[in-house]
Formats: sequence, C-alpha cells, structure tokens
Amino acid sequence: MPKPSLDLIKHALEEDGAEADITTLSTVPENHQSSGSIIARQAGVVAGLAVATETFHQLDSRVSIELLVQDGAIVQPGDVLAHLSGPARSLLSAERVALNFLGRLSGIATITARCVRAVEGTRARILDTRKTTPGLRSLEKAAVLLGGGQNHRFGLSDGVLIKDNHIKAAGGIAQAVTAARRTAPHLLKIEVECETLAEVQQALESGADVVLLDNMDVETMRSAVEVIRRNAPRVLIEASGNIGTNGERLKAVAATGVDFISLGALTHSAPNFDVSLEFA
Repeated sequence: MPKPSLDLIKHALEEDGAEADITTLSTVPENHQSSGSIIARQAGVVAGLAVATETFHQLDSRVSIELLVQDGAIVQPGDVLAHLSGPARSLLSAERVALNFLGRLSGIATITARCVRAVEGTRARILDTRKTTPGLRSLEKAAVLLGGGQNHRFGLSDGVLIKDNHIKAAGGIAQAVTAARRTAPHLLKIEVECETLAEVQQALESGADVVLLDNMDVETMRSAVEVIRRNAPRVLIEASGNIGTNGERLKAVAATGVDFISLGALTHSAPNFDVSLEFA
C-alpha cells in the first residue's frame, strides 16, 4: 500500500479534534502509559495497517506498534492484527481516525476478494473505477489490489474512455474515436462505452481497442460478446453499469465471456470492516 499523504492524516486528526480530546484530557493522567491490541471482529482481507500506524505516529512518535500481520492478510474474527503501547492519551485520541482508515480500506479489500472469488474459473477480471472517496483514491485503489482485483484508470489522463456524453458532444462514435486517434498518445488504448448492439457495431467499425458494455442485461451482453469475438477478436471487452457485488450476478456476467467487470461498488459501497482497539 502506498505511503499515505501526511497532510491527509493531519487533516483527518484535525477533523476529529485529536489534539483537543476533552474526554481523554480530563480523565487520563498525562504520563499514564497503556498497551492494547487491534483486533479483527470479522473475517476478511486486511488493508490499511500502514496508514493506521502512521496515524498513531503522527499524533505521537512515542507510540510503539508491532504488526502481527501484513496488509493483504486473510484474517478471522478475534485475530490480533497489532500490539500497541505508549502514552495512553495518544492511543485514545488517535484511535478512531486510525480505525476509520483501517476499517474503510479493509472493507474494500474484503469485498473485492469476494467478487474475485465469484468469477474464478472464467476469463473475467475484476476492476475498480474512479468512484472513490475524494482524497483517498490511491489508498482505496491499493486496497482493491490487496483484495485481488485490478485497477482501472487512476485518473482522466491515464486512458481514453469515450462515454455517452463524449459521444453526444463529438457528434457520434466514429467522430469521437477519430478525434481521439488524432490527439491521444499512440500508446493509449481507446475504449468506447456502448449501451446497444448498434453502438457496439459502430465502435468496432471505428476501430475501438476496448468496448465497454454499459448497463446491458446478460442476454444482450452475451450477444455483444459474440459479435465482438467474431468480428474483432483482438478487441477487449469490459462490462459495467449497476452490476453490483452479488456473487450470482457476477458469475452470470462473467459467463458471457467478457474480459473485465468494473465495479464502482468496490469503493463507493464497500461495508466497513469491523475492527477495534482493546486496552490490556
């Protein structure tokens, strides 16, 4: 997992009022030392331990942390993830921000792993999208990787993805692809979003490298895959649009023969992973 921005953690601690934790300041002696453990309360894939560690250290460098597992580890309820010791006030005041990062990122890794398992045995690979929490994209996309998924574009400059509004603004699929070929670097693939079989045919005739089947039902998607494989076997196929993370739905989409399934739900709807800090 990439090293988090120090400003990101600083702002998170400031948002929580960690330096002015009135409950802790009024109840815990200044020099009191404590120890505790971060414990998983559910099964899943851990992500964000490095971020949680940096959160404690940024508030107080005297906090000592021993990691018992690494990011990407599969854990069960009751597993101890880390031991902590140091000034009790610092442990208490950084606790919620650290666990928020850990719970959020582990939740993403866990739901990604579940989706990856659902399509095992098919050619489909699970991708994330740009539907991430503002400011947390690099961490959330790293969590997807830890869960066994793959990253789609990190940002708008990473690839050409011609969507419905681009097509309308350009005057059509052919016009949009032609303009992209003329302007974009030659190493970037050009992907076109298609909602109908007619649009799929237009994308193929325009020379698209990747076709995104958007918001299609499974039968239409299967027909689109057959058309693409028959007429342009080198073109990659991505499915997206309200697919969700239901295992049976994912299996049905993967069975159509698509190469990728991109899921905004990996990042915008991942349940929080239940984790806690317990003092000894």
